[in-house]
Amino acid sequence: MGDFIRESFHSLWQMPLNEIIKEGAQRLIEMAVVAEFEAFLEAHAPLRDERGRAAVVRNGHNPEREFVTSAGVMKVKVPRVRDRRADRSARAVFRSALLPPYLRRSRDMNDLIPYLYLKGISTSAFEQVLGHIVGEKVELSPTTVVRLKEKWEQEYSVWAQRDLRDKRYIYWWADGVYFNVRLEGGRNCILVIIGVTEDGRKELVAIGDGMRESELSWLEVLLDLKERGLEVGPFLATGDGALGFWNALCKVYPDVRQQRCWVHKTANVLDKLPKSVQREAKHLIHQIYLAASKEEALEAFSHFEEQYARFEKAVNCLLKDKEETLAFYDFPREHWKHIRSSNPIESAFSTVRLRTYKTKGCGTREATLTMVFKLAQAAENGWQKLHCHDLLPLVASGVKFVNGVLHAA
Repeated sequence: MGDFIRESFHSLWQMPLNEIIKEGAQRLIEMAVVAEFEAFLEAHAPLRDERGRAAVVRNGHNPEREFVTSAGVMKVKVPRVRDRRADRSARAVFRSALLPPYLRRSRDMNDLIPYLYLKGISTSAFEQVLGHIVGEKVELSPTTVVRLKEKWEQEYSVWAQRDLRDKRYIYWWADGVYFNVRLEGGRNCILVIIGVTEDGRKELVAIGDGMRESELSWLEVLLDLKERGLEVGPFLATGDGALGFWNALCKVYPDVRQQRCWVHKTANVLDKLPKSVQREAKHLIHQIYLAASKEEALEAFSHFEEQYARFEKAVNCLLKDKEETLAFYDFPREHWKHIRSSNPIESAFSTVRLRTYKTKGCGTREATLTMVFKLAQAAENGWQKLHCHDLLPLVASGVKFVNGVLHAA
């Protein structure tokens, strides 16, 4: 037995790492499908045919199927059952949830296609690029990619016109995201809003195109939301102070509290200071928004102002929208780390965000919005509920929080 194990490991050592990963992934997939199949048989075990025999029994395998994953091209045989009951309409058929009948690519590979598009890869080169990624030939013709894009454009169109009358958001994050494609008409930015519902779920609220600092661009986005039934805005919206979002928000949803993003604020202030003092200044800025109370934060503001009075531009940048930088103190302390920055949008698009480089080609408006939608949708699947979301109904009810603590009436 020991010799067998040693020989097995020796054979593994001779294999390239990607082959080991692929073989391991293949075995895991096969084991998962078998486990699905065993559970299916167990669930149908009580069924009997007209002769009293087990109605649902094993019946070999379906023909071998190939599908593309990020670990390579997998070949898997899905088990098959035979239902011996006479009534054909009642017969059971095993369909793997892991490998649906028409699956040809795993979800992560489908997410990769819009990413490649936004990186400027032409549809004719997708097959070659994917082949390099998975380490072997991938049959993905330009026609297939075009069909996928058409299907996704339909999905985006339906999503962009969905009814919002039953929606209620507690918090919003807003930002403008740049990609390395130039849109038609010079609209070179994707405007994104992510929201939190009363049960704590984070979801995409809006994806549009326009100019990040333009009030008119954001006004189009917000008016569209209102026209589709979102009559009431969130209780708090978080974003960068440079956004045209704020002026538009005041016109469409004037009752929404505003919170300036501390990540953007910190970067903007430090940019106006010499490098020699940036480290210490950053520490002082942290003392402001990490303070336990609004009163302590205001003291930290004063300390920074005194310390760096000679750097007038930096101080003015910090003090701009001062009240809006501290709005989070009027909401539950447990939510502060979420609502004092627009990090949910930053993290969702960090893999494809590129502020400066532009590809030579231009993307159509519909195609680019669709690809961004698919990437955001993929990210949305992994979003966790807001920490301590049980406090959200209290925020929705309008109760007062003072320095993050529920205020006793």
